[in-house]
Amino acid sequence: VADLWLVYSKPVPANGRELWTLFLQCSCITAVIGGLFYNWMFASLEYSWHLSVAMAVSFSLLLLLTLFLVHPARCVFSMIMPTLGTKQGRKLLLSTCTMIVVVNILPNIISNIKTILQVIQCICKNSSESLLNSTALLGTAAWEFGDAIQETSNSINIHRPMNGHFQFSLLKNSSLIYQQMHLAGEKIGRDFLAVEVLVKDSVRVGNKLVAGFSMLYLCFESTWYLKNYLTNLHFDNFYITKKLERLAVDRKAAHLLVGPSKNLLRPTGMKLSREEVMLCLVQAMLLTVALMLMLVVVAMDHFAFSVADTAERKASQFSMVPVTLNIKYSVSAGAKIGILNSLLESLGLPSKELPLQDFKGSYHHYLTFSSAHCGISRPTPPNPSVLLAVGLLFCILYATVFLQTYAHRLCRKIAGSFFESWEEKRALYLYKKLSRKHKEG
Repeated sequence: VADLWLVYSKPVPANGRELWTLFLQCSCITAVIGGLFYNWMFASLEYSWHLSVAMAVSFSLLLLLTLFLVHPARCVFSMIMPTLGTKQGRKLLLSTCTMIVVVNILPNIISNIKTILQVIQCICKNSSESLLNSTALLGTAAWEFGDAIQETSNSINIHRPMNGHFQFSLLKNSSLIYQQMHLAGEKIGRDFLAVEVLVKDSVRVGNKLVAGFSMLYLCFESTWYLKNYLTNLHFDNFYITKKLERLAVDRKAAHLLVGPSKNLLRPTGMKLSREEVMLCLVQAMLLTVALMLMLVVVAMDHFAFSVADTAERKASQFSMVPVTLNIKYSVSAGAKIGILNSLLESLGLPSKELPLQDFKGSYHHYLTFSSAHCGISRPTPPNPSVLLAVGLLFCILYATVFLQTYAHRLCRKIAGSFFESWEEKRALYLYKKLSRKHKEG
């Protein structure tokens, strides 16, 4: 492995064997990166397969020529790999998490909301139909009540009404109400579909923009680091490297590295500086905010399913509600009947008892709120695999927060292995700086 890395990091291969070894290394790296690039574009960014294949092949060929011919480009590309474990890698993983949530969880929430609306629509439709049918009770009660009044009036020969029945105009055709409810349901469904499509399209476009920006920024950040590494001796130069230790031993100044300053660190050590710890905590807090937002969406998915499932089950269990209409009518002769009897007596005729009687009627009906003919779709439960995938990705994200420092140190080590002569100059610069501080102290 050390020999392969030596060939890979050399500015110019020494012989034909190293040249072929370098070409094979670049070819293997290009094949792996090209496959990952295709899968990323097709599965994550949702480009068409032919466009993904064309982009992956073009990118692989360009990457192969660049790695094989340009030595600094190999250094920049090698530093991109550990940089993926830093904040740029987190952006890509967060973009993937967002896409998973939008593609899998958001449609499930909307589907369960549609189920709830279907239950409400079914209840409204059946209850209104049952309520309209209940108006027939009034017609029956009015007719029988009119019969009672007609019978009473027939017993009086002085005045006889033509018809004692009450007439009700009942709404027999409920198609207009059903049509309006159907149109309202379709409008709500179209509104939900439009919102779903708008959110999906917006997230897809945003995800592609973030992904493209992240990849460009990865290249820029690695290039920027290499440029500062090669032009500024003070840049990122506070590590006790092997070259610095060897230089101190050769000049008999090993005491400079004994009990070093707190600002000096070993690149392979686990110790973090105070600045590095604070940076990790801040990034962990920002990542926690993103996690809370994701959990809110997941909680909405479970809540929507719970409400939809409860509504669908309870709607089928609604019992019919009995409705009873009671009519009680008491007839009183009053003063007018007394005047009629006095008039008959004055004429020498016997008084007449009127056959007045009370009227009582009881009418029953049942209101129904649900029907087996309602087209209610089954609520869709949350997909546990989606939650597991998001959870694993966030575990990786939290790990990258604390691995960022070590990835940064690895980038410095990669740059040093590609430019060894410059690394010796940096070690000499740091040695002189420590010697000067030691003399001043």
